[in-house]
Amino acid sequence: MFDKRLLSSRSLRIVSAAALGIALAVLGARVFAAQDKYTVRVPNGLAFSDFRGYENWQVVAVSQTEELLKVEVANPTMIAAYRAGIPDNGKPFPDGSRVAKIEWKPKKSTEAPFSVRVPDTLQDVFFIEKNSKKFPDTKGWAYAAFDYDPASDTFKPDATGVVTCGFACHTRVAARDYIFTAYGKR
Repeated sequence: MFDKRLLSSRSLRIVSAAALGIALAVLGARVFAAQDKYTVRVPNGLAFSDFRGYENWQVVAVSQTEELLKVEVANPTMIAAYRAGIPDNGKPFPDGSRVAKIEWKPKKSTEAPFSVRVPDTLQDVFFIEKNSKKFPDTKGWAYAAFDYDPASDTFKPDATGVVTCGFACHTRVAARDYIFTAYGKR
């Protein structure tokens, strides 16, 4: 009888260890399978990794459409240019200028005592970079759009998100060095 209890106890420990091992393997696979957004790249163009840290860049301006709330942030090079009066002074942004536009689907705040829309689901992220040597055909500017899938928590290049995707639209503001958004008064 003692041998049967020992055998049963030993079998229970083996089964428990195996179950724990399987659970850890599944959890580990999920962690390793999670996308590192900084590995995503537009074919022949901008990479998410070129914009590492954009989440901490300074706000240039906010905007909204009927469907989306948007914030545009810029790297220190572009913020310094804005503060120096570019593009309103007629000078171009320097190479190395980068801007990110982050877009969310909005929702009505349930906490605020007044009517206000706040970010809900992330929609996409757009990147723009100035590099006259790399992108001479688009006056030095390159564009990329990355769509966000909340179900899988991943980004993928938008089908239209190639290097030149934004240039046709931005030509209407050629006099502002192809940038629509003005730096908001602080």
